Amino acid sequence: MTLMTKFLGASAALALTAGAALADPALVYDLGGKFDKSFNEAAYNGAEAYVAATGGSYRDIELQSEAQREQALRRFAEAGFNPVVTTGFSMSTPIASVAADYPDTKFVTIDGFVNPDEHPNVLSILFSEHEGSYLVGMMAAMASESGTVGFVGGMDVPLIRKFACGYAQGVMAANPDATVIANMTGTTPAAWNDPVKGSELAKAQISQGADVIYAAAGGTGLGVLQTAADEDILSVGVDSNQNHLHPGKVLTSMLKRVDVAVQEAMTAGDELETGVMVLGLAENGVGYALDDNNEALITEEMKAAVDEAREQIIAGEVAVHDYSSDDSCPVLNF
Repeated sequence: MTLMTKFLGASAALALTAGAALADPALVYDLGGKFDKSFNEAAYNGAEAYVAATGGSYRDIELQSEAQREQALRRFAEAGFNPVVTTGFSMSTPIASVAADYPDTKFVTIDGFVNPDEHPNVLSILFSEHEGSYLVGMMAAMASESGTVGFVGGMDVPLIRKFACGYAQGVMAANPDATVIANMTGTTPAAWNDPVKGSELAKAQISQGADVIYAAAGGTGLGVLQTAADEDILSVGVDSNQNHLHPGKVLTSMLKRVDVAVQEAMTAGDELETGVMVLGLAENGVGYALDDNNEALITEEMKAAVDEAREQIIAGEVAVHDYSSDDSCPVLNF
C-alpha cells in the first residue's frame, strides 16, 4: 500500500470571531494569499473539495504577517477546530511551539517538518518536488529551440533550490548541452508575491536566450507566466495546474497535490494519523499537467520520454538528486 493510498482512507481576529463546531477543520494559508493561482490556491481547492464531498465546513485565514502564525494556530485550537491544517514550511516552528499545549488537536504542516517524536499530534506532509521538476525539465529541454531554459524561484530557501535542481537535472538528461539560467526573487517572504519582479527576472532570462522558463514562486510566478506569454516564449507553471492562465503558452505545470493532502487531512478529522509522510511520483504526489490548453505543445516523443523517465524514477533506475539532502546540486550553481 502506497503512502498516498494509505493517506486517502482577513485578520486572525475576524476569521475566528464566531465559534466552531467540534472537529470542524481549519486551514491557515501561507503568505501570498489564498488566490495565488498556485500553492495556496491548491490548498483552498482541497478544502472546497472536502466540503463538496462531505457537506462539511471549515474555517480559514489568510495571514498578513509573520506575527499572526502562532496566534492563528492558538485561536483555532482553542476554538475547537480539528485538524488545523497549515501550508508552507514557515509554519513548522510555530506549530512546534504550540502543539504540546493542545495535545487533543491534530496539526498538519504541508511542506514543513515537525519532529514526530517530540510532537506526536503533528503530521508533516512533504513532497518530492525534485522528481516532478525533473519531468518538466525534460519537457522544457525538448521544447526549447535555443537550448537555453530558465528557472525563477520565489524565496531563496532549500525547498525552492530543490525544485530548481530537479528541473536542471531533467533538462540535462534530455539535452546535455543545454544551458539553465536560475534566479531567485528574494530572501524574505515578500518574494512569494512580487509579480513585477518575476516579470523583470523573466525578461532578463529571455535576453540571455531562454525560451522556456519554469516559475516556482507563488504569486510572483504569475508575472513570469504573463511575461513569457507576452514575449512569445513558453513557461512552466507550478503546484496547481496553471496551463489555463495562458492557453498554448504554458508548456505544462508541475503538479504538487497539495489539494489532495488538504482534502484528505480534513476528511480524516480527529482520526488523522500523524507522523511524517513523503509524497513523490510513486504516490502520485507530484506530476505534470496535460490538458486541452497544452496538448498541442506536447509531442508524442516528449510524452513518451517523460513517462519512461517517470517509471524509471519510481523503479529506482534513475536517481534524482535532492538538493535538500546535502545543500548541493550536481548540475546547477546558485
